Amino acid sequence: MAAVHPLDPLTPQEISLAAHIVRNSFPSNDLIFRAITLWEPPKKELIPYLEAERLKEQPPSPPPRIAQVLFYVDKATQFRRGRVDLVQKKVTDVKNLDGHHAYVDAGEMKKCEKACLDDSRVQAAIKALQLPEGAVVVCDPWTYSPDGMNDMTRRCVMCFFYMKLSPHGNANHYAYPLEFIAELSDEMKVMQVLKVPSGVNDRMITADASTLRPFDRAKIHTTSEYHPDLVPERRTTVKPLTVSQPLGPSFQTTGNLINWEKWRFRVGFNYREGLVIHDVTYDNRRVFHRLSSSEMFVPYGDPRAPYPRKAAFDFGNNGAGVNANNLGLGCDCLGHIKYFHFWHHTNDGVPTKMSNVVCCHEIDDGILWKHTNYRTDNAVVTRSRVLVLQTVITVSNYEYIFAFQFNQAAEISYEVRATGILSTAFIDRGTSVPFGTVVAPGVMAPYHQHLFSLRIDPAIDGYENSIMVEESHPMPIENPKIMTNVGYITKNEFIENETPLDTDNRVGRVFKIVNENIRNPVTGGPVGYKLVPHYSQMLLAHPSSYHSIRSEFGDYPVWVTRHHDDELFAAGEHTLQSTTGSGVATWIKSRRANPESVRNQDLVLWHTFGTTHNPRVEDWPVMPVEKMTVVLKPVNFFTRNPALDVPISKQADNKSVLVEDEGEKGCCATARL
Repeated sequence: MAAVHPLDPLTPQEISLAAHIVRNSFPSNDLIFRAITLWEPPKKELIPYLEAERLKEQPPSPPPRIAQVLFYVDKATQFRRGRVDLVQKKVTDVKNLDGHHAYVDAGEMKKCEKACLDDSRVQAAIKALQLPEGAVVVCDPWTYSPDGMNDMTRRCVMCFFYMKLSPHGNANHYAYPLEFIAELSDEMKVMQVLKVPSGVNDRMITADASTLRPFDRAKIHTTSEYHPDLVPERRTTVKPLTVSQPLGPSFQTTGNLINWEKWRFRVGFNYREGLVIHDVTYDNRRVFHRLSSSEMFVPYGDPRAPYPRKAAFDFGNNGAGVNANNLGLGCDCLGHIKYFHFWHHTNDGVPTKMSNVVCCHEIDDGILWKHTNYRTDNAVVTRSRVLVLQTVITVSNYEYIFAFQFNQAAEISYEVRATGILSTAFIDRGTSVPFGTVVAPGVMAPYHQHLFSLRIDPAIDGYENSIMVEESHPMPIENPKIMTNVGYITKNEFIENETPLDTDNRVGRVFKIVNENIRNPVTGGPVGYKLVPHYSQMLLAHPSSYHSIRSEFGDYPVWVTRHHDDELFAAGEHTLQSTTGSGVATWIKSRRANPESVRNQDLVLWHTFGTTHNPRVEDWPVMPVEKMTVVLKPVNFFTRNPALDVPISKQADNKSVLVEDEGEKGCCATARL
């Protein structure tokens, strides 16, 4: 087997080998492989190897390559997790996961769609609606969020039904939600067909010919399409804007290693988190060990059954990696693009290539710094170049764009953009509800939240770091003769043990990750980076609700924990149909009797952020991006502005072109620069 870096995702050969080894351990059983992925080496084993790389020394022997394999035994009745040593070629550990469930992928969802549409009760419900001629019924499966109404030990799926009135494959079926749903078992059998509420106080009841009403043809409209084949009218005023780099890009890649503008890091990828950034250094100084989006929770705010079942952990239930888009050249990313390809597998363990799922490119981000000396009328300006690592995922109706952005001032931004189509619900024409927005006739878009957890594993000049909370307060009035009362000071407090933390705009609360062992020679204080949070409303569901119990991380915007190799996911490892918490709050609570110090220790910082999305009509039929940004910014890490050496912006390089007023154009017009 060819040499690979300890942090490289599994190769197709390693995936095949892992599947073969596990299959040989269960020779008389049928296996369904749900995830074959790299089990990252324990941090203590990995650090000596990474440190030798950084210092350009001969590295020690790499840690063994371990594959983590999630699989079902005998038709999805027994769920197991295996660890496979790919060097020794043996299974080192098997854990019984009965009671938990593997994520659901697009292939399974397509099987659910077919099973529902083939069911006689579903067909009878469709017939009872007396749909318009030419209507095509579409089934939209959702993972089931517990609501206390069904046994969660067996996996089941909620199937919502919609209609489209065009045979075009991309017609917007969310424009016509239908009046019934179906519950589907893990054996692909319909358990119940149910009529959904149509008004504020309605209840879910059995759906049959006596309860379902003919489709209201007054709901038919023509304003809900988005695809260019169906909405051919496009603006003609936008002229081409091209990104030109005549000398090529400024970044260099070697496999999954990227070097750019003093930054050096590795690109990782897995079926669940998708894009992961490893081993980040700036000017050969350690900054972060691992950066990843840990979880995403999308709870809906419609309290009527069955809609509380819409509460998706899009990473734990569906997987960011397996839902990643193939990013088209010149569409999702512009300029000189480096694409990264990774590997997944079929249920039989056969490797499948995921092409172009991460793109790397540079963008111009406006002015980086500038000063004009008014005495000499001399201006010095530099433009900001940013390196973008981007992936895009589609989870049913929604798209999410995730981008790590590195700039020349040693800052890292994590940007999330939400777009796509609103998940809609049936409503009677002319009716309104207090927990949703009517976006078209008989189409209600429920209120909902998108909550993300950014996992930050720091290494600020080393792996023993602390969290310092800084607040800005007015100075007390101690001298009555000083009447200006304008002074203010900062107060700093170190976090000693694992805990959740709140943001507070009133005191400008800042969360600094510092290394108390390394002092800045200018300030005398510790070197560090600070978290600039995306201020967000936390989870709105009541603490007693399944939404709150299961998500955990949504209660606070910041969490601090001691590093543990197996604590990667803020809502816990197994989220599909989970009924209890098993994430960041549970970990802290389980260690409360013997609190783990996080001061001058190997710690992890978790940031919960997102958006409370109360839909607008302007979000329909496809929504403009909703942008959220988190920044990791150096704070007394350097002795001066680290971007001071960035080249000065020059017209000779930029080749900007003067645009004249329409009235000045002509043979006598004179360019004025």
